[in-house]
Amino acid sequence: MSFIHDNFLLSNDQAVRLFHEYAKDEPILDFHNHLPPSEIAKDRRFNNLAEIWLEGDHYKWRALRANGIPEELVTGNGDPKKKYLAWAETIPHTLGNPLYHWTHLELKRCFDIDLLLSKETAEEIWERANEKLSGKNFSACGMLEQFKVKALCTTDDPADELPHHEKIKNDSLACKVYPTFRPDQSWGIDHASNFTKWIEKLENTSGLEISNFSEFLNSLTKRLEDFHELGSRLSDHSFPYFYATFPNEQEASDLFDQTMNGKNATQVEKEKFGSFIMLFLARWYASKNWSMQIHLGPLRNNSSRLLREFGPDAGTDSIGDWSQAEKMSAFLNHLDNENALPKTIVYNNNPADNFVISTMLGNFQRDIPGKMQFGSGWWHLDQKDGMEEQIKTLANTGLLSRFIGMLTDSRSFLSFPRHEYFRRILCNLLGNWMEDGFLPNELEMVGDLTRRICYQNAYNFLGLEK
Repeated sequence: MSFIHDNFLLSNDQAVRLFHEYAKDEPILDFHNHLPPSEIAKDRRFNNLAEIWLEGDHYKWRALRANGIPEELVTGNGDPKKKYLAWAETIPHTLGNPLYHWTHLELKRCFDIDLLLSKETAEEIWERANEKLSGKNFSACGMLEQFKVKALCTTDDPADELPHHEKIKNDSLACKVYPTFRPDQSWGIDHASNFTKWIEKLENTSGLEISNFSEFLNSLTKRLEDFHELGSRLSDHSFPYFYATFPNEQEASDLFDQTMNGKNATQVEKEKFGSFIMLFLARWYASKNWSMQIHLGPLRNNSSRLLREFGPDAGTDSIGDWSQAEKMSAFLNHLDNENALPKTIVYNNNPADNFVISTMLGNFQRDIPGKMQFGSGWWHLDQKDGMEEQIKTLANTGLLSRFIGMLTDSRSFLSFPRHEYFRRILCNLLGNWMEDGFLPNELEMVGDLTRRICYQNAYNFLGLEK
């Protein structure tokens, strides 16, 4: 039997039926990923398996380093095939890691290859996969169609131009592609030189002069409107913890001015400024029925050596360990008191905080089914245990039936089988609950819940253009 067989990860009859009858054939709405819109607009073709599999994948980079592979074959300028062979050498050491499952799901679903990747099978897999990549179904757009991706949302800085999204929209692809507003640079006042360069870029992109704080806010609003015009209904933000010290506009303006004059802000000042900007943005999101995504809890760039040599996103980010409850409460409560709290999705990176995050979100549910979403297992929790614990926490403290499900959070066009991975884990958990009598043994009832989590809940919640 192949490792990736029809009932992979499904441990009982109920799980098998839930997956095959209710989950398997649902389309994909991938509402958070890091796919480059330029590659979709150009319908990029990939020269070899190393390009499509290893470029930008910091999950794999961490495993390669752990296996003693030299950096030249990780993030360096090494030969692409040698990088692939290093990955083939590494993958047998990833048993128990989701990378082992993802790798073989991708080989099976993308290339119809049943072989286990290793040094011994590497050459055959390389040849067979590269032959497939030359076919018409393996361009960037071809893969979106192949995996029934109805819509996806990329991650975009407000200072970036959006010509690729404009082209994609004009090309009327079957898969809808939307930008997501990711303004994390807008409170980076602790690095004045970087901030002022970003302001210059924002000024050029928005077409508005930015000589004071009020004009800065106008430029952010202009870019929000530009994103909205292209169909965006989502923002995205990443914090170690919620910023919740609320200055008045004059205090925020003074911090802006001192940064533009070259003075680096302290961490306390950065959090005050970030609090003001986030409230400003969240009010706009609420007024336009956008959803606000918050990725909470990473400790980034732990290796200063790799940060210097490569830059951010080198694969040296880990789980952070901060107190979350009080600041999260203060921020959400501030907006709720103004009737300006947007639909919100919070993804947690520290499993110790699952119940804290989920129960805090439950305090602010109102008006819209599932308005405050405890997002799927994220980053270091994007694996079987992490997904199951997120689902269990949500079921214990909220309404699992309103959960909007999974996303790839990926930079690779081969990653869409991660939706299948999530769906199998979801069906197996629910199937076990049915077998144990924890849920009624009512296939249609549980199957309807399963189907909605796979696609329809996200579609209804996000309100993306048809």
